[in-house]
Formats: sequence, C-alpha cells, structure tokens
Amino acid sequence: LAAAARASVVARVGAPSLLREGLRARALSRRHQAAMSASVPRGAAHSGSGEAAANAGSGLPFLSAKDAAALDDELMGSLGFCLEQLMELAGLSVAAAVAEVYPPSSHGRALVLCGPGNNGGDGLVAARHLMHFGYQPTVCYPKRPQHEHYARLVKQLEVLGVPFAPHEELLQQPLSQAYDVAVDAAFGFSFKGAPRPPFDELLAALAPAAQPPPVVAVDVPSGWTVDEGDPTGEGLRPQVLVSLTAPKPCAGHFTGEHHFLGGRFVPPVIKRKYGLVVPDYPGAAQIVRLGP
Repeated sequence: LAAAARASVVARVGAPSLLREGLRARALSRRHQAAMSASVPRGAAHSGSGEAAANAGSGLPFLSAKDAAALDDELMGSLGFCLEQLMELAGLSVAAAVAEVYPPSSHGRALVLCGPGNNGGDGLVAARHLMHFGYQPTVCYPKRPQHEHYARLVKQLEVLGVPFAPHEELLQQPLSQAYDVAVDAAFGFSFKGAPRPPFDELLAALAPAAQPPPVVAVDVPSGWTVDEGDPTGEGLRPQVLVSLTAPKPCAGHFTGEHHFLGGRFVPPVIKRKYGLVVPDYPGAAQIVRLGP
C-alpha cells in the first residue's frame, strides 16, 4: 500500500516507462526555466498586480504575500474551489515531498508541527497521507481553531490512530532522539511578528542550534518573513522547502538541498493573471523539483 501510494504522487518511480517520462519532463522543465531566466531580468515585474519579482534561483517568478492572498480569494470565489480542496492538495504535495527525500524505510518517525491557520491544516492533511504512505506520524497541534473543517481533519487522524503529542512532552528531549524527520506547518505567508508561546519554544527546538531531525518547511519556513526570509539569522534552516502554487520571496533565501513546487491544480486564467510560470510536472506527480 505504501509503495503504491508513493508511486501515485512522486515523480521518481520504479516503472521504466514512467521514469523515462519523468526524466524527459524534468529536462523540458530545465529548458523551460533556462528560457525564463534569459527572458525575465532579475527583479522584473510580471502580470497580475505587478509585484511578482523574478526568482533568481529557479527562473520562476516569486509570488508576493499580497498576491498570494488575492490568488487564494479568487480560487475560493469565482473559480469554485473551497478551502478544504486547497488544503487537501497542499497537504498531499507536502507528503509527496517528504516521501521523495526521506522515505519511510529510513525516516519513518515523522513529527508534524501544525499551527492554528491554513498551514496547520495543510500539515494535518500531510500527516494523514504520510500515515497511508507507511510512516508513523505524530502531530503536535497546540492551538486548535474552532472551525469544523479543522475538527474533521483531526478526527480523520484520530480514526487512523495517529497520536497527538502535547508540546510539553516534545520539549522534554531533543527532537532528533524521537523523530527521523519533522514537517514545519506552523505558520504561512500571512504570519507577522514574533512567534508566541508555545510556538517560540517549538521552533527553537527545530532550529540548527538544537540539532533537530531534517526539517521540511511548508511554503514559508515558520518564523521567517515572507519577503525577507530570516532577518535574525537564528531561525529554521530547513533541508526541504515545499513552495505552494508559486515560490514566495523568502524562497530566495532558502539554502537547503531540496526545493519543490506543489499545487498542480492552478487554472490557466490564474497563471496568466499573476504571471505564474509553472514547470511541467512529471507524469502523475504532485510535486516538481525547482532546485538546487
């Protein structure tokens, strides 16, 4: 079951025909990104609100926090999507990225830190998919919103037997002693200011000084600003970043080993309006590698 699930969402699968297709799509994607880098000067504006600057790392445009919020509103307005759909697709992308880099055979103990907003919902969905992929996920969800959708996501995990760990329990020992990989789904592109308790301590436990397990960040590493990254220099340093819909400006400060794009659902009208240049997704994959 785990192998079948992983094969349905990850680009690199064992079947030779799909592997050839994935390699061909990746080669096309690299040529596409190279062409974009040549045609779009660094810092140039794109369509939409005109605030999407060029992403020098991948040749793709960044999506500002303002445009990201407007894009979500438009998807959930006239284009017929709902919040539940967007969380499901985002969480599936995150789980696919985890499985791509850290398979359950070597990194089966997965901690998923979920915040009170939409990023936290993405994390809850990712934890469910990780369970089905063969992981043993544990969720830390200190601040739970009252919306019924989040309650349903929690119920789905409880039915599967996924444990919820109190933050006090997590902080009793280094996270690397109990977990092989950690998913940072605490805060997203709308977060501002300094993290409040208990997230300040939890994020400190995921920072390099604490020698945490490998960290997979959802869209924006928690504690970073969407535009400037980590201005303090003391925040998270994730090994994996999963940008959703399009990379945000903070992705320009990402120095980890694996950068993926998730969100294989964006309608062409949205791509044109916001200047999104999305590389080809290989086969049936839900993620595509951006770099390095």
